[in-house]
Amino acid sequence: MKVGIVVFPGSNCDHDAWYAVSQNLQQQAEFIWHNSASLGDVDAVILPGGFSYGDYLRCGAIAKFSPVMQAVKKFAKDGGPVLGVCNGFQVLTEAGLLPGALVRNANLKFVCRQVPLEVVTTDSPFTHRARKGQTVKLPVAHGEGCYIADERTLDELEAEDRVVLRYQDDCNGSMRDIAGILNEKRNVMGLMPHPERAADPLMGNTDGLTILNSFVTAGAAASRS
Repeated sequence: MKVGIVVFPGSNCDHDAWYAVSQNLQQQAEFIWHNSASLGDVDAVILPGGFSYGDYLRCGAIAKFSPVMQAVKKFAKDGGPVLGVCNGFQVLTEAGLLPGALVRNANLKFVCRQVPLEVVTTDSPFTHRARKGQTVKLPVAHGEGCYIADERTLDELEAEDRVVLRYQDDCNGSMRDIAGILNEKRNVMGLMPHPERAADPLMGNTDGLTILNSFVTAGAAASRS
């Protein structure tokens, strides 16, 4: 099982993701530079958190034009599992791989703390090892993590069981408390909280392994199919 971790100029959680995959999960992990036209032979992809291209336009708005994103789009179209965390979630929405957008937090302040989340669905490659209704605690660190979408999109996400995680407290003003969503094929997930920062016992919290273990299991299964 090999996970590709895309690195944009300004990414700052790429090494966190690499460590979680290679050390905590004991899987292969490799960095993929933003100007690469190929993902190589990876079985799954992570778009990590950070400030791609300095967030100088909108978060993720410049990163969507990176050559690697064409490869990510093809990988996702072919059914490969793609996980976007924080800035990675923003990139996925800007690239059209997920609906909606991430905007400034409702209180206009950067939020950085651990938050409780409800696992809304286990019918996904990213949460199939969780329990529906389970509470997990994951850290957040963002200034533009407020998820918004039109009412029709929000209704569709809920009706199709594509809302994966909900905030149990209102940390950023996201509509319907949405913290993570799936695409229609259910192989692409974006979430604002950081599972890779809650994957090592030394950090005092391993709730992130619920998501990461599901993710690598799904990637391994996809590589065998």
